[in-house]
Amino acid sequence: MFTGIVTDVGRLLEAEDRNEGRRLRIGTRYEATGINLGASITCDGICLTVTAKGKDQSDWFEVFAATETLSVTHVGQWKTGRRINLERSLKIGDELGGHIVSGHIDGMAEIVDRRETSDQITFSFTVSDAVAPFIAKKGSVALNGTSLTVNDVEGNRFSIHLIPYTVAETSWGDYGVGDHVNIEVDPMARYAARLFETLGQVQALPK
Repeated sequence: MFTGIVTDVGRLLEAEDRNEGRRLRIGTRYEATGINLGASITCDGICLTVTAKGKDQSDWFEVFAATETLSVTHVGQWKTGRRINLERSLKIGDELGGHIVSGHIDGMAEIVDRRETSDQITFSFTVSDAVAPFIAKKGSVALNGTSLTVNDVEGNRFSIHLIPYTVAETSWGDYGVGDHVNIEVDPMARYAARLFETLGQVQALPK
C-alpha cells in the first residue's frame, strides 16, 4: 500500500523489451542497499516489484512491467531520461499524508489544459466513460502516483491544482496538453460502486 506522497523523482536509465514485458532500470536517490529484492515501489503510480538493484555513478533499481501493465499504461513508450515519480511502500507507523493508494492503475487521463500562476499549475484532464463516475469534486485521485484533490468535475473532465511544493518535488512540471498520465481512483469509490452494484442485483432477484 502507498499514500500518493512522492518521495523521490527517479530517472529512467535503461528500457529493454523482452519476455512479453519491459525491463526498466531507474536511477534514484534511495540507497540501493536499503531496497529489498521483491519490494514494491510505485513508478508514476504503478506498483512494480524490484528485481535487481545496484550502484554505478548513482543508485538504481530494476523492475519489470508485464503485458497487463503495458496494456493499461504508457510504460511501453517511456524513453530513457524520463523523470518518474517514486514512492516506497508503507511501513507500520508511517504517516498517512495522502490517501490509500494501491498502485493498480484504472486507466489513463489526458491533459487538455495547463494554466500556470507563478509557480503553481492547474491541470484539466479527460478520462474514459468507465473511469469518470469514480471521480468526485473534493475527492481524492492518484495521478502518476501523486495524491491530489479534485477541484471541479464536469462530465468526463476534471481539474486539479498543484501547489509550488508539489511542482518542485515531482515530475509534474514536465507535462503539457496532450500528455497522458496514469490514474487510480480512490479505492473507497470502487467499493461503494461494487456495493451499489451488488445491492442492485439483490433487489432485482425474484422474491
